[in-house]
Amino acid sequence: MTEQHQPADGAEEVVGADETVEPTTAEAAALQGDILDEGDVPEGAVAQAGDAPEDRSDEASDGSADDLHPDTFLAAERLSDLQRLQAEYVNYKRRVDRDRAVVQERAAQSVIEALLPVLDDIHAAREHGDLVDGPFSAIADKLESTLVKFGLERYGAIGEQFDPSLHEALMHTAWPQDGSVEPTDSTTVVQVLQPGYRAGERVLRAARVAVADPE
Repeated sequence: MTEQHQPADGAEEVVGADETVEPTTAEAAALQGDILDEGDVPEGAVAQAGDAPEDRSDEASDGSADDLHPDTFLAAERLSDLQRLQAEYVNYKRRVDRDRAVVQERAAQSVIEALLPVLDDIHAAREHGDLVDGPFSAIADKLESTLVKFGLERYGAIGEQFDPSLHEALMHTAWPQDGSVEPTDSTTVVQVLQPGYRAGERVLRAARVAVADPE
């Protein structure tokens, strides 16, 4: 009769070399954890990880302006400041150019106003025939032609309709009977005592005239 040897208490049963022992569920989980710790990622985990960036990109594309980088807002603010400064400079340059032209025009008009007594003498001498020939006649012509370049214009003639903004009535007389003035229906200049001068739209001195009412 064959004796059967019982293992002693606490001793493990020896398994033959040809026999294969299947690992338990706990041992398989431990082995799988060791593999994951070494950097091997299962295919399912890779697929799930690849889906995450696409979802985040969609969320970023649908985000509001508050999600933009602070440098973007800083650049927009600096651009707005630059555009405002450029507009202010353009307006300033236009204003300076306009003021410069006004100053030059007023300076020329001031010079002409200072020369009005000289122009009156030249005009009176020419009316009396004292400036027909001679060097002084040429000088007077050059002076008047030079002032014309700065906008000087002499006005005032017999027969003009009286305009208070252009004429200064020093005398009120009867209508001439010699036919020197054509009949009109309004107050008319019948004699020019002193011509008027203007530069552009500005009247430097009103024409001093004698006027007559229509008969």
